[in-house]
Amino acid sequence: MEYRIEELARRAGAGVDTIRFYQGRGLLPPPRRSGRVTWYDEGHIQRMRRIRELQERGFSLAVIRRFLSGELEPSDEALMAAVAAPRPGASTLTADELAERSGVPLPLLLTLRETGLLSPIEGDPPRYPASDVELLAVGLRVLEAGVPLHELIRLGEGFARATAPLARAAVDCFDRYVREPIQRGEGTPESAAARLTAAFDALLAASQTLVGRTFTRSLLDQARARAEGGPSGGDAGPAAVA
Repeated sequence: MEYRIEELARRAGAGVDTIRFYQGRGLLPPPRRSGRVTWYDEGHIQRMRRIRELQERGFSLAVIRRFLSGELEPSDEALMAAVAAPRPGASTLTADELAERSGVPLPLLLTLRETGLLSPIEGDPPRYPASDVELLAVGLRVLEAGVPLHELIRLGEGFARATAPLARAAVDCFDRYVREPIQRGEGTPESAAARLTAAFDALLAASQTLVGRTFTRSLLDQARARAEGGPSGGDAGPAAVA
C-alpha cells in the first residue's frame, strides 16, 4: 500500500513537517513521485517508527543516521545508549531545578554551559545529571576560598582543552582494540552488546581514577616546586605522572 504524506504522518504519529525534516536530513528515503504527488509505503512507516524508538533512547540524529545506514552494528545500540543517555534510574534535572538545588544563579549556569564546563543531556528542554549539583558545590567552595570566577572558568576551559585529545585517543584505542574485535568475534549481537557495555564501563571507571590521580599528583608537584622557590609553570617531571 502507498500513502500520501498526511496519511503517513497519521500512521507514524508524527507531523508532516517532521517527515519533511527527516527527509531533508537523509533519515527517510525519498518517496515515489507521480506528477506533483508523492507516495510513501510501509517501509517509510517502519523507518519512522525506528527513528522514534532510537530517539526515545536518547540518540542524536547523527547517531540515528549511522544506525539507519548500517554504519553502526546492532550490538552498538546498548553502547551508544550508555554514552548518549543517563543510566537507568539516574536522576536528571532541568536548568531551573539545578540552579535551585545548587544555589548557583541560572545565568551563571548558562554561562558555564556555554563555556563547556556543564554538559546537558540532549533533549528538549536539556536536562542535567543530578551529579552536577555536587560538581557545582565543589566550584562554590573554590570561589569561597578566594579564586575569582573568571579564573575558575579559565582553569576549567584549559583543563577541558588539555584533556580532549587524550579522551579522543582513549576512544580510538577502545574502538580498535575492544569494540572492533568483539564485533568481529563469534556470538550473538546481544552477547556482543553486553561485552561492549561492560568493557566501556570498565574504561570509564579507570579513566576517572587515572585522570583524577594524575592531575592531583601534578598539582602537588607544582605546589612543592613553588614552595621551594623553583619554577612551577612547566613540566613537573616524571613524578607528575608516576
